[in-house]
Amino acid sequence: MKGGLGARLSPTNTQLLRNQGSLWVSTLTISLANQMAKEVVNPDELVVVGEELDHVRIITLNRPRHLNVISSKVVSLLAKYLEQWERDEQAQLILIKGAGRAFSAGGDLKMFYEGRKSKDSCLEVVYRMYWLCYHIHTYKKTQVALVQGISMGGGASLMVPMKFSVVTEKTVFATPEASIGFHVDCGFSYMLSHLPGHLGEYLALTGARLNGKELVVAGLATHFVPLEKLPELEKRLISLNVGDENSVKATIEEFSLHVQLDEDSILNKKQIIDECFSKDSVADIIKSFEVEASKEGNEWIGPVLKGLKRSSPTGLKITLRSIREGRKQTLAESLKKEFRLTMNILRTTISADVYEGIRALTIDKDNAPKWDPPILDQVDDEKIDLVFRPFTEDLELKVPEQEDCRWDGKYENSAYAK
Repeated sequence: MKGGLGARLSPTNTQLLRNQGSLWVSTLTISLANQMAKEVVNPDELVVVGEELDHVRIITLNRPRHLNVISSKVVSLLAKYLEQWERDEQAQLILIKGAGRAFSAGGDLKMFYEGRKSKDSCLEVVYRMYWLCYHIHTYKKTQVALVQGISMGGGASLMVPMKFSVVTEKTVFATPEASIGFHVDCGFSYMLSHLPGHLGEYLALTGARLNGKELVVAGLATHFVPLEKLPELEKRLISLNVGDENSVKATIEEFSLHVQLDEDSILNKKQIIDECFSKDSVADIIKSFEVEASKEGNEWIGPVLKGLKRSSPTGLKITLRSIREGRKQTLAESLKKEFRLTMNILRTTISADVYEGIRALTIDKDNAPKWDPPILDQVDDEKIDLVFRPFTEDLELKVPEQEDCRWDGKYENSAYAK
């Protein structure tokens, strides 16, 4: 169980989580995006460090100056280590952490932007990442994420599916992709859609943030440990030297604290969120939210509403539909859908909003995106249908759901590589 509200999210179990309001792209998100935009990968740099200590294996995301953003090299190394260690009978416990003040700020936005004029320049890293996401969710060894700081977007996909995820008072979570013309990906259309009520729609559309306490209460993290105790917890887990879930849990609980929500936490606004974000369309959600914002005591809605209205209309419509579909899909089906959406968005099948969003946020930094189309009413639902349309079977993401071929379906064996 994660927290007090629900069970762990996995392909077969549902996990709970909650969130807190934010602007279109918060000051924090802008800062992160600026860091990500500066990423230049040194071919000789160890962007992921893998360690083997008897029965314990440790993964360290190792680009602290760039908030451990996820590049193609990071994805390849993560996949290499996780497959190797799942097959290794000596490996029992996997720890994953981030160097510096961040766990991972998510994908490298500059990589997408610089590839905008080259056909499918980012296809390989997208394919490999979504394929990896499935294996992280279904991993056969006990995993513990030690999340000391920022965990956003794709970076959070390295935290949420773990058997144990430990957060601190410095942890910040968000999935802000819709605001820049993208969509919630890396399995989050599945994860968010399986939350109670219509919280998933709220998180996906607003890009709102959660702190460490909220993550635990909501069920997105299993334990809250003060940051100053995290190094000692890591040492204890290494000395434990086993992957037995009960033993690992007992060890973590020696360090963890009971958490209590702040009075103004969004977790205390469930009734309003369910009322507004259950509406059929983004336009109706905004109208309902406006009504609630006019009521006494609902001042918190103002910044969230402002953010929604400044977000990409196309990104919002795609994201809402993806979340709603995810509620009826398996993890594998959601990842395949997300792969189609990402490739169609990057190919500007119906709009170039994602590149305009990245430009405004990280390149020119004017925070004045010019969306096309600029308003919700002009986003044609038939065009939205186009980005959801299945690819031919040979071009779909290959997610190996049968145990005997679990690590098949790699990019190098796909039609794209050929």
